[in-house]
Formats: sequence, C-alpha cells, structure tokens
Amino acid sequence: MAPLPLCPASPRPLRTPVQLAPRGVRPPRTVVVAAGARLTGAEARASLVFALASQAFSASQRRAADLAAEVAKYAFPSSRFEPRTLEEALMSVPDLETVPFRVLKREADYEIREVESYFLAETTMPGRSGFDFNGSSQSFNVLASYLFGKNAASEQMEMTTPVFTRKGESNSETMDMTTPVITKKSAGENKWKMSFVMPAKYGSNLPLPKDPSVAIKEVPSKIVAVAAFSGLVTDDDISQRESKLRESLRKDTEFRVKDDSVVEVAQYNPPFTLPFTRRNEIALEVERKDIAF
Repeated sequence: MAPLPLCPASPRPLRTPVQLAPRGVRPPRTVVVAAGARLTGAEARASLVFALASQAFSASQRRAADLAAEVAKYAFPSSRFEPRTLEEALMSVPDLETVPFRVLKREADYEIREVESYFLAETTMPGRSGFDFNGSSQSFNVLASYLFGKNAASEQMEMTTPVFTRKGESNSETMDMTTPVITKKSAGENKWKMSFVMPAKYGSNLPLPKDPSVAIKEVPSKIVAVAAFSGLVTDDDISQRESKLRESLRKDTEFRVKDDSVVEVAQYNPPFTLPFTRRNEIALEVERKDIAF
C-alpha cells in the first residue's frame, strides 16, 4: 500500500514588524474618518475648520439674500396707488403688506375707499402732541419691539405699512388686533395713539404682547375718505388738511362724514425717506347718504 502524501503546510502570513517609537517620542495620533482612510489630528482639525467655515459662508449667503430681499422692498416701491397729481407721482411706497381696500370713487382732492377688516397693535403716545419726534420715536419702538419678538410667543413678524396715528377715544377700551400702523386723535381726549397693522396671516391668533402698554384691536370693515400728501407730518398740518377734507366732503352727493369720525393719519415710509417722496394720508370714516326717490 502506497504511503499517503503529506499535506503541504498552509502558508502563514508574514507579520509586519512593529516599529516602536524611540523612548520619549509619542507617535502621531490618527483619526478614522472612513473605511480605509485615516487622518492625522491636524488634518482632522483642518477639515473641521473648513466645514464650519463653509457652513458659516452658506449662512451668511442666506442672510445676505434675505437682506437683499428686504432692501428691494424699499428700493423698488409698490405701484398699488394710482397717482392723480405730480405730487402723488413722486411718492414712493415700500412693497410691504398693507391694509386691503377697494376704491369706490375718486375726486380731485380725495378718494373713497372700502377697507376690509384688519388687526392692529396699538399704544398711547406720550405728550399732548401727536407728531413730536420723541413721542413718535418712543411709541414706534414699543410697537416694533412687539412686532419683532417681545410677545408671549417670541414670534418675529414681518413689517407692514402704513403706521397709523389717531386721537384716542374718550372712553377706555380694550382693543383686539388690527393692521396697519395708524395714528389717531381721540374725540374727547387729547392723547394720540399709534398703531401697527398686523400681518393678515395671523388673523385673530396674534401673540399676546408682553408690554402692557400695547393693545391688540380688530378694526371692522369701513368706508373712508382719504387725501394723500407728501412731506413731513405736523399737528398743525393735519388740522388744516382735516378741515379741507371735511369741507370737500360737504359737497359730495353720495357720502358724508360719520358723526363720530375722528381723523386718522397713515404714514407709509421709513424715517430715512426724502420728504418729497413720502406718502402720507389723512382719512375720515364716511357713510352713504340716504337718497330719497
């Protein structure tokens, strides 16, 4: 019987000799970043710095794009108003959200608008004057703080136009949210109120203000007579323009001023706007006359 052949010995893999670092010298650290790839600690740190720099650059690009979009709203004004005169043709209105309305009638000195309901944030202005710089600035900052996050939800809302100023009503009232920003003069009170129009997307679900001096009000739909003018706004100027508008409306055959109507001033532009390009409006609430047939 022939002897069985011997099985050849399985080849054993050669071991790479381990090279020990000299005494006192630490070997370089390596970081595994992917299968089969190794980076030194310095390379890993450089890669991290590059990733963070790329992220920061992308974020700055987004912020720059957002800033450019905001600047465009002021640099390329809205054409929602049809000018009647050269003065109105020179007026510039930022392309921001505003109160929706429909023009019912246009006259030489004014137009009649049907305004949809809206919400606003309102605060009482300090002092007896409605358009002094300090009082206006203080009230504007209070409302802007609410709009940009000083509210129960820390919600940052978009800016709207115009800012309304009016004389406050003689009786104290709790207001719901409305828009835009308005300044009004009260009938039996010598205090002015400033208000910001609220973005329509919130409806009545507006965040509550943290500042107790800010009230939220809903303004119901109404019909108003509006006269536009440019330049800076002063109390004396508003008084004269209100008288002129009331006189013009006395000759109107379709509409008349409501008995409880108080003048309301709308300002559409930021402070840096040149006076002759600003759009301001005064408004009085009107109603249709009873026509007997």
